[in-house]
Amino acid sequence: MSTASTSGREPSISFEFFPPAEPAMAASFWSAVHRLGSTEPRFVSVTYGAAGSTQDRTKQCVAEILARTNLRATPHVTCVGSTRAQLRQLVESYWRLGVRHIVALRGDGLNGERFSAYPEGFSSAAELVEMIRDVAPFEVSVAAYPQTHPEATSLESDIAHLKRKLDAGACRALTQFFFDPDVFLRFRDVCAAGGISQPLVPGILPIVNFAQTARFARRCGATIPTWIAKRFDGLEHDPQTHQLVAASVAISLVDRLQREGVDAFHLYTLNRAELAAAVCHALGVGGAALRSAAG
Repeated sequence: MSTASTSGREPSISFEFFPPAEPAMAASFWSAVHRLGSTEPRFVSVTYGAAGSTQDRTKQCVAEILARTNLRATPHVTCVGSTRAQLRQLVESYWRLGVRHIVALRGDGLNGERFSAYPEGFSSAAELVEMIRDVAPFEVSVAAYPQTHPEATSLESDIAHLKRKLDAGACRALTQFFFDPDVFLRFRDVCAAGGISQPLVPGILPIVNFAQTARFARRCGATIPTWIAKRFDGLEHDPQTHQLVAASVAISLVDRLQREGVDAFHLYTLNRAELAAAVCHALGVGGAALRSAAG
């Protein structure tokens, strides 16, 4: 099954990875980076753990991707666990390293608690974006929440906050994952009505593990439609069928979005290439290079 772009152009793709915690996980990470990197993505982002817990590993991964590939490595930077001065030093070091794009996030509180600004730290992603743009002419992406951020008091306040981040100098918003295309399409309309003109890039999470995905969804306020949950029912010990169903669900989602004019997608890989590669193939991205990398 291959989708068709309404514009006739190949869609823009980007991927998210997380720093491997131990050497045994590094092989999977690099396998995914090299295979998905064959699609010539717009960028590949590397996450930044709670309270900056992976800051060093994030920077190491970004440096290695820049050294070992031609990919545009993009670190996540959050406000959590660092002073303003420390974050400015980090951003300056990324510029010296050759990084030209950053995903700027406020970050979440520890242990499920609400976010609170670190002593002498930033209190919002908008402030972080302003600092990054002051350091150097970075391209900056920020986060958006089609089903509203869990801490937002209303949809209207959440949209206003997103606009502040974009007005501070960010050039696009990458959305939290969702599974109902109408959720994104309604959000796109609300953002346009709220004066947001920068691109909204849907975040797509192929369901590698349904139970794990359900936990992710509960934490961030995303809903999983009942019909999708039913499709995965009883597949806990049938990984082959689970993978086929997961590919079908993800491809159906991007197909609908592409038919509605969406021409960019951000894929949350969980450091696994298979399902993300299936989505790329369905979108017509990568072609022979993606198949060759699989071999």
